[in-house]
Amino acid sequence: MSATPTLEIRNLHIGIDGKPILKGLNLTVNKGEIHALMGPNGSGKSTLANALMGNPKYEVTDGQILYKGEDVLELSADERARKGIFLAFQYPTAIPGVSVANFLRQALAVRRKEMGEAKPMPPKEFRALVKEKMALLRMDESFAGRYLNDGFSGGEKKRAEILQMAVLKPEIAVLDETDSGLDIDALRIVSEGVNALTGPDLGVLLITHYQRILNYIKPHFVHVLVDGRIVKSGGAELALELEKQGYD
Repeated sequence: MSATPTLEIRNLHIGIDGKPILKGLNLTVNKGEIHALMGPNGSGKSTLANALMGNPKYEVTDGQILYKGEDVLELSADERARKGIFLAFQYPTAIPGVSVANFLRQALAVRRKEMGEAKPMPPKEFRALVKEKMALLRMDESFAGRYLNDGFSGGEKKRAEILQMAVLKPEIAVLDETDSGLDIDALRIVSEGVNALTGPDLGVLLITHYQRILNYIKPHFVHVLVDGRIVKSGGAELALELEKQGYD
């Protein structure tokens, strides 16, 4: 008997204001795998990211989103995050007044509770963990004291998200257009961070319009989304093919 997939999307149909956008999408992502989902603008890529995280604006008309065998469609975004589904947004929100470190401390306490750890991580241990992960992402330690995303550059916002991912240890990470608005240096650092975190305990779904991020993050699988359906799947070479030929 095969193991239960970590994330399984079955026959997903989603509409906004009655207009169908996803039209029967099927996709399975397991821990240890990196999947890139590519497609032209308007193909439904961000719709999928929003649906995975439970944005109520997106109406699921048919299908299932199963996480470790459990249908999560009825769960709020918060409940999904606690269970270990992480979404890095294209445009992260600023939270003035809440430092990066405090935000991480609270989020980690909630995640640990879900994992059966009743007590928060001791402060000394927490500080060491954040310091270690920031070093991994080449972030200055002063970053932890800044207000989350408040006045951050595009690259800093993305790095803050990868830092959250490093600290919270989700089992599935959905990275929605992580490369948008990044210069080449920021892109390289963010990609190195993702690469350093991926391994047997994490499955990644990387949603992107461009092939360039795949020069740094090597996917095991590439899927092409056109008009709400996956029309083609293959290995990393498929992304290079798309770069040459486009989506037509």
